[in-house]
Amino acid sequence: MFKEIIGVGDTELDALNDAKKQLGLDETDEVEFELIQRAEKKKFGLFGGSPAKVRIVIKDTPEEKAENFLKEVLDKMLLKDIEIEKKSEEGAVEFNLSGEDVGFAIGRRGETLDALQYLTSLVANHGDDPYIKVTVNTGNYREKREKTLDSLGRKLAFKAIKTGKKTSLEPMNPYERRIIHTSVQKVNGAISWSEGEGAARHVVIGPDPKSRGNRKGGYNNRRGSRKPYNSNRETSAPVNPDRVPLNEGGETGGLYGRIDK
Repeated sequence: MFKEIIGVGDTELDALNDAKKQLGLDETDEVEFELIQRAEKKKFGLFGGSPAKVRIVIKDTPEEKAENFLKEVLDKMLLKDIEIEKKSEEGAVEFNLSGEDVGFAIGRRGETLDALQYLTSLVANHGDDPYIKVTVNTGNYREKREKTLDSLGRKLAFKAIKTGKKTSLEPMNPYERRIIHTSVQKVNGAISWSEGEGAARHVVIGPDPKSRGNRKGGYNNRRGSRKPYNSNRETSAPVNPDRVPLNEGGETGGLYGRIDK
């Protein structure tokens, strides 16, 4: 999106300064401009004559494009009472939503919030400008969601070790699946992988067949065997630090990673 400003003045310099003033710039600020009409003096001081006109075209930054798009979408959703707070960092921008209707912007398990973020990122990074990471959040919702998923992954990992059975989770976006995979990797004897395609892709958590305690059916299927010492205890040290989720492919971009133009 472009913003066009026309400055008018008795001279070319006056016209340029008028355009700068409309943009909130100082007269000493350097800008690119186009002279669209030269000043002409009145003949005999009475007839004809015309002022100078200068055009300045300002291109929206990726942040401005993202913010304008987000405001427009929320307006179309009839969520006009939601306030947007912008926080910018180098190569990234976060929009934090607040207001009485913010629940509608979150949606079921954050699905609407994820969609807003995905589309806003597409708009911000459409063009030749450097890529920026776009985050759309509300309060600390995403932080709470991440903790919930991390806890869920660990809980189901220990369940898999104890019962020797696998558990399928509900479909999740790539970012949330990676949170689950990471939490499972921190539990000895459990492993995770992804199944399904597209919107139906989900994480499955089960006992790691390569784990010593899970071989030949695990301790639950061996009569008289003792329960592993750490079977009900969380650990921060994985069996193999280099272990990666199965069948997850190359989904390194994900919902919050880079989205190519």
